[in-house]
Order: sequence, then structure tokens, then C-alpha cells
Amino acid sequence: MKNPPAIEHAQRTEIEAAVYRKMIAHFRKYPQVQNIKLMNLAYFCRNCLAKWYRSAAAQCGVEMEYEQAREIVYGMPYAEYKSQHAEPASAEDVQQFETARDKATE
Repeated sequence: MKNPPAIEHAQRTEIEAAVYRKMIAHFRKYPQVQNIKLMNLAYFCRNCLAKWYRSAAAQCGVEMEYEQAREIVYGMPYAEYKSQHAEPASAEDVQQFETARDKATE
């Protein structure tokens, strides 16, 4: 198996940004995929992405509130998204979430 090709920093950033936009578009296309299911399976969810976005923005000198970052990720205010797409979590999902939350990264 070959090593990945050498990619210049600017081009890597461009590629990574495109991948991020594709992932966000995918999450927006499938709002029925619940955050708790994502968290339980992958140890991250849309809210984690918003936290990471806010943190990266701060590192670049751009201050924003968590709710502003959530709106960027969700494509609408979180309260609106939640009212349209969130479903009650099962007891099993909530129990699994307790473990998954500890594995999530900041």
C-alpha cells in the first residue's frame, strides 16, 4: 500500500474544508439521524461539530457563541431544528449515552 501523497498545507486545508462541507451537507440531508445515535456509535454528533467549529474559530481570532456555531452546523437555529427533527431518546439510548459522552473529544 502506498503512502498518501504529499499535499501542500493550503491544498490540504482546501480538501479538508470540502470534506467538512460535504459532511455537514450529509447531516442536513438526513436530519432523522438523531444526535444521540451518532454519539452512541461514533462518540461525536452535530453538537460536537459546533463546539469544534467554535473552538477553531476562536483559534483564528473569530469569537462566536455556541448557538451561532450550532446554527452554522444545523443550517438553522438549533431550537427550530430540534422542534422539527428531534425525537425522544429511548431509555437504552440514554444509558449508552452516559458511556459515549465520556469518550467524546473536546
